[in-house]
Amino acid sequence: MPAAARYGDPLATLGVLNDVLRLQLERRSVRKFTTRDVTDDELTALIAAAQSAATSSNLQPWSVVAVRDPARKARLAALAGNQSFVAQAPLFLIWVADLGRAHRLAQRAGTQVEAADYLETTIIGFVDTALAAQNAVIAAESLGLGSVFVGAVRNHPEEIAAELGLPPRTVATFGLAVGTPDPTEEADVKPRLPQAAVLHHEQFDAPAADAHIEAYDKRLSAYNERFGLRGTWSDRVLTRLAGPASMAGRHRLREILERLGLPSR
Repeated sequence: MPAAARYGDPLATLGVLNDVLRLQLERRSVRKFTTRDVTDDELTALIAAAQSAATSSNLQPWSVVAVRDPARKARLAALAGNQSFVAQAPLFLIWVADLGRAHRLAQRAGTQVEAADYLETTIIGFVDTALAAQNAVIAAESLGLGSVFVGAVRNHPEEIAAELGLPPRTVATFGLAVGTPDPTEEADVKPRLPQAAVLHHEQFDAPAADAHIEAYDKRLSAYNERFGLRGTWSDRVLTRLAGPASMAGRHRLREILERLGLPSR
């Protein structure tokens, strides 16, 4: 059952299940692709799905850059943590929080959009971009395509902006490698925290939720061992959030956003 795989728990079930839920529960990150290209028709469908996501006040504050050129993908892969699958994927989508469109609109109208310079609007840009991209991910799954998000494009946002010719007041939020999954890849659905650790009823109950972490650590550790990896979820969280040195340069993001025209004050 998809729920059992999603939670790494053979007793996990869902009382309702349909094709959409099955796609969502079975989704996994894909980092190895066949040589088949993603067609123009498939790309158009992915973006249509993305544009069907919710957007705050219909601002639609995002854009996306589709990269297929091998040389450009190689340069982007180097900037994004030297992750080879970025270059290997037939399609690499860079999702852009785009407040530049609103500023250009204001310029043509002879007015100003001062609220675009505040943190709230920057957050809207990032949130709406993520909502759109996740829609595209599920659409890709429905077409037999696989994908993986690449947050490491935020390691060097200014260099990424230069590579893609991004206009002022925009920033690459994350990448998405897309292609047909290579069946030889050794990967599976990674178990998530049990619902009891994330779902609260009426009021937040941290002690009750956190009581389920120990069991989850054991499940994820067992999953990792299947693929020659070590460590628990707790280990990963504590290592990833240890301090600025663990952020691969992203601790400078606020100052970089300001230089890119997103003061977020």
